[in-house]
Amino acid sequence: MKKTALPFLLAASLFALGACGGGGSDTASEGDASNGGASANADGTLTIGLSANPKTFDPVDYSGQYESHIIRNVADTLVVYNEDLTEIIPSLATEWEAADDLMSYTFKLRDDVYFQPGDYQDGRKMTAEDVKYSLERSANESALNRLRMVEEVEVINDTEVKLILNAPNSALLAVLTDAGNVIVPKEEVEGHGDSFGSHLVGTGPFTLEQWQQDQMVKLERHENYWGETPNLAQLNFQIIPDPTMMTNSLRSGDIDIATDVKGQDRELIEQDGNLELLSVPGLATTYLDLNNVEGPTADPKVREAIYKGTNVQEMVDGVYQWGGAEVSYLPIPRQSWGYDEAQESLAPSYDPEAAKELLAEAGYPDGFDTEIYVAESRVPYATIFQNQMAEIGVNVTINTVEWGTYSDIVSKGQAPMSIGGWTWYPDPDFYLYQLFHSDQIGALGNGKGYKNEEVDALLTKATSETDDQEERAAIYQEALELIMADVPRIELDNTETAAGVSSRVHGFNVSPDGSIRIVTPYGTNVSVD
Repeated sequence: MKKTALPFLLAASLFALGACGGGGSDTASEGDASNGGASANADGTLTIGLSANPKTFDPVDYSGQYESHIIRNVADTLVVYNEDLTEIIPSLATEWEAADDLMSYTFKLRDDVYFQPGDYQDGRKMTAEDVKYSLERSANESALNRLRMVEEVEVINDTEVKLILNAPNSALLAVLTDAGNVIVPKEEVEGHGDSFGSHLVGTGPFTLEQWQQDQMVKLERHENYWGETPNLAQLNFQIIPDPTMMTNSLRSGDIDIATDVKGQDRELIEQDGNLELLSVPGLATTYLDLNNVEGPTADPKVREAIYKGTNVQEMVDGVYQWGGAEVSYLPIPRQSWGYDEAQESLAPSYDPEAAKELLAEAGYPDGFDTEIYVAESRVPYATIFQNQMAEIGVNVTINTVEWGTYSDIVSKGQAPMSIGGWTWYPDPDFYLYQLFHSDQIGALGNGKGYKNEEVDALLTKATSETDDQEERAAIYQEALELIMADVPRIELDNTETAAGVSSRVHGFNVSPDGSIRIVTPYGTNVSVD
């Protein structure tokens, strides 16, 4: 058997959380009242601005980070990443062992964990049966196939379970940190049925009390939480899609934390003495998906033409005039341990004349008409792209839709083009398998319909034949060569994770994966004056 923690350590140089304009994670955790110092108010209320309206809080149905912010604060996973995402540490599980053949993992569970009271149970104790139910539900029903590798969960006793896999998988622990794999009570799921997404119950530090669509989400402290008692009595999320309004709400004191801070708002926050801009290199990528199955872009020559007709540097400079992102060349972020700078040359270079020639060779000498789907926050990308495409004869109509509609259209392969973002963990599996394996066609990640059997085989090999990080990285880099040659999408940028924070908030850090962590097993416990 392999011993527990499987730390998945990253090279420090790959994951330095340097401050960028106003402070970084180290800065945020220093000073008076950090983690609830002398001036902290144990009954305080923290209000956070979200840039998009969540679609559902059902762990198996959620598909956007906006939902995960709430899910993570209401429910818990067996294991979590530590603060800088370099090691996997205990949460609901106290320890674990992996079989030598990576075909099973055994977990020992805490015996002092209680669910929040709900409509169908009164706050009972969590057992191994709940872990079995929740993880098998995710394995069978997850919208993003988050637990694709789990065959079944065997209950050994009330505090011990064994996850039996359908194939060896060295990425399982990282998968289990995902908000889609939180533990929930069967009574609540089955009692609420399709509406469980509005009545999430878990074991986390806060209870879901109210959700007003398009307006706000209200959480209250879980008084029987197994971990450190939250410093906050109430945690609110205000839905504010307009970035200018988000910043104004922070400056006026209507919210305490502004998320997804971009553009000139970065500068406005930096210049305000009552606020701090926290910005760290993130794991987020932005990309422009091209439909690989239908329409002109089903032809790889057309996809290459569109890539060559896209001035990515101009786009990033236009969207991020005040910093916060850099041009992306590969489908994984620079902070991933699978990234190799030598592969950046695989990305097609900007050459509009060559783009026109490719379009003509593909049978579109006069270009064609098409559509691109985007959420409100990505309209600036789409506008610049629209102007660039006009120069090579491609007429693009921009369809701006809310997140739920975007997710539905893109996942079903109905978008000729779309601009999306992806952020997860340092393991390349979460970017490459989820977005390029043919098993994911029909899910949001591979709504473009990309399929390459050689890529499928390599992505499976990377998690089934070894748990050595260097060996896995080499396999992923081989897959990246094939993916980039097929030009399934356009790589746009790697963005920083940035938030504006009021001076009355203490102990809050931005995470490279963009998650909002208020109370954690590794010591974070945010408070307000």
